[in-house]
Amino acid sequence: MKPARILVVDDEPGIRQSLCGVLGDDGYLAHAVSSGEESLEDLIREPSDLVLLDVWLPGIDGMETLARIQDIPFADRPVVVMISGHGNIETAVKATKLGAFDFLEKPLSLQKLTVVLKNALENRRLQLENVRLREEGASKYRIVGDSVPMKALRQQMELMAATNGRVLIYGESGTGKELVAHAIHAMGPRASEAFVEVNCAAIPEELIESELFGHIKGSFTGAHENKIGKFRKADGGTLFLDEVGDMSLRTQAKVLRALEEQRFEAVGASEWTQVDVRVIAATNKVLGQEIERGNFREDLFYRLNVIPFHVPPLRDRVEDIPLLAEYFLREFTLAYGRKPKELTPGAYALLQEHHWPGNVRELRNLIERIVILNPQVRVDARHIPLQTVRRSAADRPERFGSLQEVREAVEREYILKKLEETNGNVTRTAELLGLERSNLYRKMKTLGIGPKE
Repeated sequence: MKPARILVVDDEPGIRQSLCGVLGDDGYLAHAVSSGEESLEDLIREPSDLVLLDVWLPGIDGMETLARIQDIPFADRPVVVMISGHGNIETAVKATKLGAFDFLEKPLSLQKLTVVLKNALENRRLQLENVRLREEGASKYRIVGDSVPMKALRQQMELMAATNGRVLIYGESGTGKELVAHAIHAMGPRASEAFVEVNCAAIPEELIESELFGHIKGSFTGAHENKIGKFRKADGGTLFLDEVGDMSLRTQAKVLRALEEQRFEAVGASEWTQVDVRVIAATNKVLGQEIERGNFREDLFYRLNVIPFHVPPLRDRVEDIPLLAEYFLREFTLAYGRKPKELTPGAYALLQEHHWPGNVRELRNLIERIVILNPQVRVDARHIPLQTVRRSAADRPERFGSLQEVREAVEREYILKKLEETNGNVTRTAELLGLERSNLYRKMKTLGIGPKE
């Protein structure tokens, strides 16, 4: 590990020399300057990890120098420890408010100096790591797309990023509601805290309350030990209620109370647990209709629907398909260690014709299949195993010029489907199709299906 670089700023030559010697003996890269102006110039030339800064200096004093150091971009900004032979409580408090990590009085205790420097550098390391993780999280949950609906969605997210308001995300299955929830969390004030997910549609009704609020040992059959619920796990952070429209009315009542009071009772408990949780919910249902049918509580709807988000289906933003396809190609070629692939204009045209009932999730799965099964670097329309194009004839451009082309396209898609079912076993595929193995090979060659495809 590279040793920390420490800058000593003091107008007394003896102190500069003494501190540089001590710091060098401790393994630090230490150097010194005699004024605040020199220190700022030095930090611009080469960033330091820590600055030992005297309060009383010629020219601009230590306090002014400290204030100017705070203007340095965070990644290059050093942690500052103030030193002074004329210190008092008022000076120490002012230095701390200006951003100093600590304040040491002269003559310096070497033992205390060692401890303070170690703690200050560790604090800086943790701050930089936290920023890095936040940036990685924001990158991981980046919203891909330059269409008008996606630009509007990103703009809305930026406007409410600093708030703790509850969010309700609407959208069809596969549009990326969970991705939006993660991105909102990563952009908000709770980004460093937990993001806890609950799929309300995947948990049986008799277990959902235990999953959300936890339970006490022996509170019901099968409760062999205490369990911490999702609300408590998300304390200080964000709780994501996915497919909230599938939650039972009984559970809705308990969730409503937990949202109103920010407290709950675990199943079988007699005491309340207080929490501070931001709730983001998502649904693929029209909750207004569910309220009319008596399946969803109107009061809970208004509690959740503080900031509504609508994630558009992929068919309403077809101009984003090339960007998404390229993004997934990069993701999966790296994940599987494959050579980079390129989609031809014909391949993009085919992708943009498709109706995408499974939305972005369907496109992602398709690109993953292409990366795994196709050895070609250049991927053309004939290499894309789309089952059918489900748009109506009125709004679908003509892909085929003749009946023969239609027949070949259908045959190709059907053979690819059977090959996928048999994990590429040509002999087994031929049996399923009722063909001789040699005939299947000839048919594959005619339709442009490679042996590894």
